[in-house]
Parts: sequence; C-alpha cells; structure tokens
Amino acid sequence: MVSLVAAMLIKGRASKKKGSLIFGKNPLTRNEQPMYFRLVEAFPEHVVLTQVAFSALMKTSEQATRSRFDRKVADFVLCSRAFEVIAVIELDDSNHEKRKKENTARDKLMIEAGYRVLRYKRVPNINTLQKHIGIPESVAAAA
Repeated sequence: MVSLVAAMLIKGRASKKKGSLIFGKNPLTRNEQPMYFRLVEAFPEHVVLTQVAFSALMKTSEQATRSRFDRKVADFVLCSRAFEVIAVIELDDSNHEKRKKENTARDKLMIEAGYRVLRYKRVPNINTLQKHIGIPESVAAAA
C-alpha cells in the first residue's frame, strides 16, 4: 500500500513538471452511457466494447497510412463472443454537424478496413438496433 501511494506521488510530481496536471474521467459520457446499456440489452450474448482505439481494429505496414487512423477512437464495437467485429457504432453528439467531414473520413477508414459502421443521433430502440445490425432478436438472445 505504501509503495502504491509513493508511486502515485512520484508520478504526480513527474506529470506536474512536464505540464498540466492529469485528471481521471469517466470512460463514457452521460450521452454514451444509455447507448452502452441499450447495446448490452439488445445483444446479451455478444461483447460490447467502448472507446476502442482504431489501432486496435486495423493495422498497416506504412507509417503514412497509420497516421490516418492513429489517435482515433470508435464509440462502440459490437463483437461476437470470439471477438469478431460485427459492427462499429458511433453516437453523434450535438457537435456532429461541425465534424461531419471528419466523421465521413473516419467512417471511410473503418469501411476500408472491412467494418460496417452505424451512426445514430440518439439512442435507438432495441428492435431498431437488431434490425440495423442484422441479428434477429431470437438469435441475439440465444447466440
């Protein structure tokens, strides 16, 4: 316990020397949390990942190509139990119109990597999610 506290103090001093202090935050915003629970409810036998780095979903041998997706994050990734990606799901916030061009480029990257991307302005109901993702309710519950 003492060594953990000491490590935290040392780390805190080191981060202060390099610039501003570092603070924790919730991994999902208040707007994203209902979408997470809706996905879990709609697909109980699947894996719902949040805030997934594009670099965890795609790779390339070219640094120039990698720079196109480095430091980008997907809101949600729906996977099978074998962690095969079924869909990448984005929840657009009120700034979506300002970032429309950027979001289109992000979607193109995911599509180029072979993924299906679904974008929602608000949290859809369970039936809509299952219909758009293409997993019937009976399969989603029994899978």
